[in-house]
Amino acid sequence: MPKLIFPENFYWGAATSAHQVEGGNKNDWTEWEFKNAQRLAKSAHKKNWPDYIANPTNGEFNPLQKENYVSGWAVDHYNRFEEDFEIAKNLGHNAHRFSIEWSRIEPEQGKFNEKEIEHYRKVIEALKNRGLEPFVTLWHWTNPLWLSEIGGPKNKKFAFYFARYAQVIVKNFGDLVGFWLTINEPTSVIANSYFRGVWPPQEKSFLSVWSVYKNLAEAHNRTYETIHKINKEAKVGFANILHFNEPYNAKSFLDLIFSKIFHYFSNQKFYNLTGGKNDFLAVNYYFHNKIKFPFYIKNENKIVSDLGWEIYPEGIYHILKNLAQYKLPIYVTENGVADSQDFLRENFIKEHLRYVHKAISEGVDVRGYFYWSLLDNFEWDKGFWPRFGLVEINYKTMERKIRQSAEFYAQVAKNNYL
Repeated sequence: MPKLIFPENFYWGAATSAHQVEGGNKNDWTEWEFKNAQRLAKSAHKKNWPDYIANPTNGEFNPLQKENYVSGWAVDHYNRFEEDFEIAKNLGHNAHRFSIEWSRIEPEQGKFNEKEIEHYRKVIEALKNRGLEPFVTLWHWTNPLWLSEIGGPKNKKFAFYFARYAQVIVKNFGDLVGFWLTINEPTSVIANSYFRGVWPPQEKSFLSVWSVYKNLAEAHNRTYETIHKINKEAKVGFANILHFNEPYNAKSFLDLIFSKIFHYFSNQKFYNLTGGKNDFLAVNYYFHNKIKFPFYIKNENKIVSDLGWEIYPEGIYHILKNLAQYKLPIYVTENGVADSQDFLRENFIKEHLRYVHKAISEGVDVRGYFYWSLLDNFEWDKGFWPRFGLVEINYKTMERKIRQSAEFYAQVAKNNYL
């Protein structure tokens, strides 16, 4: 096959989030973990796990242990970030997406921790010194305890508190950072925390769903303006998880209508609420949904990840083509697979990049790709057992080991072609 050459100055990298890799956090999620770890482990016994997941050989965590569901020291990235960034550099990455932990910066309302601000400055400098462009996420789902106690993103003043925190961050790091992502996957939080009720604070309320939609959008809009007042040249967006939705039966009127409804609330609504306040679009892609009335997902699932998620690379092409209507630069800020044996990851990356390139060749302005994740990490209510990393972590020793699929991705990044 011919080489699929990507645009000049294309960003190649991987992504992480603070709570999932840093360790030693104290926020609303850590409180929830301690209260729910036993329940989550007990419910895991109801499933028939493959032996390689239920009896892991590298690290002590499996789905049946309550320890799996407590983030603890995660992968100790807080102390080992330079080692991890050196790995990313050696793998040919020229950019890295990470998040700042709000609870470290503002552990008490209105009181900002200078020591932690200095820590994140060192993190950003470590990236810059290795030639990695930082893409900084300001909110990746976790909240300081003081904010959680007054309702978190349900609180009408959430946008005010968030913009105030963002102002402190941008004033301190604006000289080093050109790309800011305000909110990560707002609809993931809305769906899992306030509609399905499986993440903290475990509510099921349409009123809360609407309030959080509105408050997160206002938080983005205010922060967009705040950042541009400090640095007019900064690029600001939010990371949107986008599903490729299609009707199960293309000839079914009901399947078609409900597919469009699902698309609106999962993909479109937050764009509408932030219209005009995005300098770029950031795409997180994992899911393909064939919608059968009423809201059943009937995928063929020919190939699935360890989490049972269908692998459907073509979906990213359709999403990118749809986003071309906004006439903004696009970055794929997350795209990854849970694959503890590293059987699927190389082909997963290859096929998704093939479809990204197809979109580019048809005029879509895609400027970067970030695999999720650089490191194995703590996968929220699933705990440590899902292995997304280009770099394998031994949770007993914290040893880092580069996977074969990471070597493949390194060659793509270094050559700028597939």
